[in-house]
Amino acid sequence: MRVVIQRVTKASVTVDEKVIGSIGAGLLVLLGIEDADTDEDIQWLSNKIVSLRIFNDENGVMNKSLLDIGGGILLVSQFTLHASTKKGNRPSYIRASKPDFAIPVYEKMIAQLEKDMGKKIQTGIFGADMKVELLNDGPVTIIIDSKNRE
Repeated sequence: MRVVIQRVTKASVTVDEKVIGSIGAGLLVLLGIEDADTDEDIQWLSNKIVSLRIFNDENGVMNKSLLDIGGGILLVSQFTLHASTKKGNRPSYIRASKPDFAIPVYEKMIAQLEKDMGKKIQTGIFGADMKVELLNDGPVTIIIDSKNRE
């Protein structure tokens, strides 16, 4: 699994001109799934996301987690995170999982994040043409890959 995490003041996802999910302060998480992803990847990554200390404390130091600030998560599936640009100018998405594998993994990730957060999270719609709006706070953007644990 590969994620791009953005610390946001607010974020939303719209499908067919209807807002499907939105949050205030928290994390916009773009999630790419590949066939090698397992339940272990889901659990490790979910814990990392909710525990990542990237929110400012009272001294302006990034020392607080999403749990500490009571923020939200907006999770959006994004197969293009597994794009390969090695050959030519047209990206290859061969490493990205097909929906029959990716949808159940995406749903497990939602459930794990909700368990680790202790509350519901917001999401987009898997496979839909989504418009994502965000106000990146910082800006803070972090990329994590569960296969190399960084």
